[in-house]
Amino acid sequence: MIVSYDWLKDYLSLDDISAAELARRLMLAGLNHEETKVVGDDLAIDLEITSNRPDCLGHIGVAREAAVLFQRTLKSPPATPATGNTPIGELAKVTLACPDLCHRYTARVIRGVKVAASPAWLAQRLTTIGIAPINNVVDITNYVLMECGQPLHAFDLARLDGREIVVRRARSEEPFEAINHTTYSLEPGMCAIADRRRAVAIGGVMGGADTEVSPRTTELLIESAEFAPASIRATARRLNLHSDSSYRFERGLDPQGVDWASRRACEMILDLAGGELAEGVIDVGQRAAQREPVTLRFAQLRRILGIDIDSAEARRILTALGAQETTADSRSVQIIPPTWRRDLTREIDLVEEVARIHGYDAIPEDVQVPMAPSAKIRRDRVLDKVRQALTGAGVDEALTLSVVEQPASDAFTPWTNAPPLRLSMPILRRADLLRRSLIPSLLQARRTNETLSNPAVELFETARIYLPQADGSPREELTLSIVSGRDFLTVKGILETALAALHISASLEVIDFKHQLLSPGRSVELRLNGARFGFLGELSPTGLKQFELRGTATVAEIRISALEPIANLAPQSAELSPYPAVERDLNLVVDEQVHWAQIESTLRFSAGPDLEQLVYRDTYRDLNRLGAGKKSLLFTLVLRKKMGTLTNAEADGVRDAVVAACTRAFDAKLR
Repeated sequence: MIVSYDWLKDYLSLDDISAAELARRLMLAGLNHEETKVVGDDLAIDLEITSNRPDCLGHIGVAREAAVLFQRTLKSPPATPATGNTPIGELAKVTLACPDLCHRYTARVIRGVKVAASPAWLAQRLTTIGIAPINNVVDITNYVLMECGQPLHAFDLARLDGREIVVRRARSEEPFEAINHTTYSLEPGMCAIADRRRAVAIGGVMGGADTEVSPRTTELLIESAEFAPASIRATARRLNLHSDSSYRFERGLDPQGVDWASRRACEMILDLAGGELAEGVIDVGQRAAQREPVTLRFAQLRRILGIDIDSAEARRILTALGAQETTADSRSVQIIPPTWRRDLTREIDLVEEVARIHGYDAIPEDVQVPMAPSAKIRRDRVLDKVRQALTGAGVDEALTLSVVEQPASDAFTPWTNAPPLRLSMPILRRADLLRRSLIPSLLQARRTNETLSNPAVELFETARIYLPQADGSPREELTLSIVSGRDFLTVKGILETALAALHISASLEVIDFKHQLLSPGRSVELRLNGARFGFLGELSPTGLKQFELRGTATVAEIRISALEPIANLAPQSAELSPYPAVERDLNLVVDEQVHWAQIESTLRFSAGPDLEQLVYRDTYRDLNRLGAGKKSLLFTLVLRKKMGTLTNAEADGVRDAVVAACTRAFDAKLR
């Protein structure tokens, strides 16, 4: 928001306050100062206005802040235009057909205007803040917009078919030519300002070329309205059409400013362009409801800020900011927030207002503020353990968007067959589907890294996926996904490391899982305590080609919610054995359809308590030596006793027990 230093002087006395001091105090109160430029004989002060302060998107709002900070009197124009004798109902008509998109619409009519160039003072003020002068009528609507923050629009009344305004939903693919002479295709979710035949403006965004004010215009219809912020935001983004008006409507404006801005503009038009204002105003829609009162307990100022602020000073600040006192005593004050401050709804909001006006710089750095310890919820503690395990394994955390395009959405959807939920407004072009898996997003991130010649791309992400339900609402599932350039067993080991960090005793079971994105025989469904836990697999050649990847990629996705109830988050410790380990290498021949996961489960159970580690080495196939349909699995048993040295005889006994168990279960033979 760029404000004119000279313009601000219309609303309060600044003769003894320099522009630099003004900018400094505004910055300390929350309006960050970007820069100040000299424009002609004026100064343009650029302020950063946060999204919760749309009241400062006009000179009066900034002047109000300055008046409170410097304890000056705010002078606001009365806006009392003279009217003629012709009732407005004889000259124009307004129909509001979509009150959910446009809460309130007002119209005034001026006849006999003379459109010409603006006077030098008006043109100079607009130039100072970066707006090019056009003509006196358009410049006045821009002037009032930048004065109070309420957008206006002036229509050439004679060019409105039937001299009527219809505020309605746009029709599907309805064409509209804006004043920038670009044609847009409207959609039903957008608010169209129309006459009897066609759309003449996009409500809250931009006017149309067909009814814009020109040198031939003699009759004006002045629009001032209150539009739904969400509708304006969605329309501006979908059309990629942003304006000073849409910027303000998106943030929510002062409902009491609608009529004032209309009267102010009419007053200036009568003064600078002549004409006669019709009697009355067309005002359709609902007025804003009465604000709910908010109570400030004075003791909270000391508790939160750490300093004492006199109750009278706190009341003065709130009243100066526009709040209306309802009740007050020595302990608290109850106020009704001003209509232009929609962000004041809680006691803590009032504490912040008192603090910023009193001055954050008046609060000592070493002030004592009572602190209360906080604790992370169980889910966050589980996620911390998982993140630590994964980063320790050399996997970097990624953050990707929750929406994807159709090809990515269809690439991998193991959790549901239901169609994805579609957003009414894409965050990115064509990315309008809530993702049902994180894996496609991470694979795209891997491809991006490969194209940038990043050789090691090990990524994981913890985020929600959105699984459609029968009623059309999403079931949000917190998941962990990994995309790695390592092989199947390494990624499986990383998952097991994460489970070990949570001290989960349940074994990780695997069963066959087939998907065109994954290689047969190298893709499994993961189960924990018999329930589906996730998926793991190496990408097939088709999958690599689909995501344009150059090398091997292994993916995994698991449900975090399955870990929460069984994780043991208490610190664990065990005494290390001082005795040496003994290793036994085994080479078992089994049928081709027997998986290593099945062998592993039997090995761990039959080896007993002395098994410290089970290390898979290799799989060997040879038609001549092993026979058709056979394979040889090579692995190592690492054995160690907690009390005493393990003898060779004892180690051989464990080995024999393992071989016997595998022979019974899988008809395995020791090579």
